[in-house]
Amino acid sequence: MFTQLTEKNQNAEELKETLDDLEFQLFRMQDNLKEIAKKYEVIGVDQPEDNQLVIVSAQNDGNACKIMLNECTKAYRGDWDFAIDGVYEDNHTIFIGDIKGPANKGYGSVCMNYLKEVAVDQNVHVIKGDIAERDWDHLERLIHFYEKHNFEVNIDYTNKCGEIEWTPAYQ
Repeated sequence: MFTQLTEKNQNAEELKETLDDLEFQLFRMQDNLKEIAKKYEVIGVDQPEDNQLVIVSAQNDGNACKIMLNECTKAYRGDWDFAIDGVYEDNHTIFIGDIKGPANKGYGSVCMNYLKEVAVDQNVHVIKGDIAERDWDHLERLIHFYEKHNFEVNIDYTNKCGEIEWTPAYQ
């Protein structure tokens, strides 16, 4: 019986802590949204993992498309926490130039999903990119990431390079 009461108290304490954290993030999100919207188009709010809220924004001038993510656990200071940089090769192709930010937090998946939405909304038929020798130390993680997002991945192990390509399902 004592064990059950202790577990209930721990669960209640954990729940209160989680709710307090989310409340803080909501207040921070309000402030951050105002600041981010002054400079970029806010395209979403998401929750990649561990009850953490993030703001997703885009900078898209027709030549380049950047999808950026900002955490709501801290104040926005003009910099993003994660980003995918793309360049329009033509009216129907976005080339991913770089993915920047911490690994294994779910941020890449959030940004990739929004990049694919932007592509579909703009009638872009292909998102593609290269895997270079500098990526070789995290190659398996990259292959897993791109395949999870329905990219075709072709790797040339001999020359330590590769290509990725995604096309919308409606094509």
